[in-house]
Amino acid sequence: MPSLNRNLQKLFTITQKPERLIIGLMSGTSLDGLDIAVCRFSGNGFDTRFELLKFITLPYDDAFRQEVKQVFAQRQTDLEKVCLLNARIGMLHADMIKQALRQWGWDFSAIDIIASHGQTIYHVPRRLHGGESWPNATLQIGDADHIAVQTGIITISDFRQKHIAAGGEGAPLALYGDVLLGSDARCNRILLNIGGIANLTWLPADRNEIICTDVGAGNTLIDAACRQYFNLPYDAGGHIAASGQVHLALLDALLAHPFFAEAAPKTTGPELFSSDYVQQARQRADATDILAADLVATLSAFTAEAIVRFVKYSIMGKPDELLLSGGGARNKFIVDYLKRALPGVKVADTDTIGLNADAKEAILFALLANEALCGEPVVVGNNPAVLMGKFSFPV
Repeated sequence: MPSLNRNLQKLFTITQKPERLIIGLMSGTSLDGLDIAVCRFSGNGFDTRFELLKFITLPYDDAFRQEVKQVFAQRQTDLEKVCLLNARIGMLHADMIKQALRQWGWDFSAIDIIASHGQTIYHVPRRLHGGESWPNATLQIGDADHIAVQTGIITISDFRQKHIAAGGEGAPLALYGDVLLGSDARCNRILLNIGGIANLTWLPADRNEIICTDVGAGNTLIDAACRQYFNLPYDAGGHIAASGQVHLALLDALLAHPFFAEAAPKTTGPELFSSDYVQQARQRADATDILAADLVATLSAFTAEAIVRFVKYSIMGKPDELLLSGGGARNKFIVDYLKRALPGVKVADTDTIGLNADAKEAILFALLANEALCGEPVVVGNNPAVLMGKFSFPV
């Protein structure tokens, strides 16, 4: 009887270990850089035990950002560029992993698995493309074989495809990590991630009627306005928004899209919440000439108000806690808006429950890799009960 090849033997050995060291990678729609989180896991499912050992965000340079933006959220694009970037991003992420491990003085052989989200370039659920005969779809690039070969570490990637194949929309995948790491039988909790897109998980104490859904534009429109009018990548601390005035008519126009009335769970992306979306809303609201700071203030209020309305009107029950992660957790304008609009709700960040607010998404994909290795599909409401990820071997 033939024996397992060495990669399968190594994979089997990893699954049998009492603890596994997994690197989680996240590169979001903001294109700030690559989040790298080294995590220690034991157990799986609701018995998962987790520790964040190291975390760093290595920034992308402007030239790379511009290359990705040529294909990002574009209905028509250069297929050769997509093909080249698929390999280029995988190679870049491998180099960044090696840089981080060397900086920390870690031996590559200490890492069991790399979990790579890749770089989303297009997300198109059926609700957005409108073609009933076509499926939900999403595309992340950054070839994991390049990561595995260059680092010598087994790499798990392409997590979103199984979710779609099983009937989901491929996002948000925060559901699985939030339920396993963020549930608390003592309180009703919302875990809110404000990245390029804002998504949340409603975790009632009894774990009934859990909801995980995108709720709005997150930072994507704020960041675009900061780049266009202030030559800044984002509104650090919400200072620009705080210096402006919210244009109420424009805010109403931004909130008028049918997406906000659709039932959860639902997903969205910069394919919808784009500069064209903002420009059309400005025209409807007669707000084409407002000050740049007022625009940033209004876009920031748009992000916050979409969250507030969902919390108030789309969940069954009252939250005790609203715990934030992602870049928006550091935006004081948005955080203060949430606190004012949701009196009686504790608004803090996920650090308070041991989940680094900046590293949370990278941690999530490390957890999904741990589940792919050792878990069984977790049933959460009507969400697809699947294990996600594709395996790439070094050689």
